[in-house]
Amino acid sequence: MAKPRKYVVRLTDEEVERIQKKAKRKNTSATIKNRCNILLDMDINHSPSIIQKDCAKKHGVTQKTVVNTVQQFCTEGLDSVLTLKRSVNSDQARRKVDGRTEARLIEIACSPAPEGHSRWTIRLLEDEMKVILDEPISREAIRRTLKKIDLNLTEVTTGASQT
Repeated sequence: MAKPRKYVVRLTDEEVERIQKKAKRKNTSATIKNRCNILLDMDINHSPSIIQKDCAKKHGVTQKTVVNTVQQFCTEGLDSVLTLKRSVNSDQARRKVDGRTEARLIEIACSPAPEGHSRWTIRLLEDEMKVILDEPISREAIRRTLKKIDLNLTEVTTGASQT
């Protein structure tokens, strides 16, 4: 005999309708669609609910995802399940190196090296960017930006375009 569930999903007709509309929208993320389908499958009011393991297998997620979704629904409500919470440190956070800063960095990196140096280094670029910008950029941000455009600071010929 299986142990009784601690969190049980009981959806009203309005909630089922709302979840189905959200799941059918084109601009809904895959995560939210999975959550909607999990709630619909685990609902005991409208359909014969399935066990968590089968639900996870059906939707291609882990069993822990099903448990977390059901728990979040029971403790925080439907609105919490249907929205994504983004951390301030996520990809959506404001980037220090935006398009203009990136263009300026590339312009400096492709220019002739400063006097007394044979080539630009990341530390030299960092110092130069401190002078140009109000807010300093870290060496790691500079390295990532240069790597993204595949700019090699150790090449002999800098200043020429890659094409």
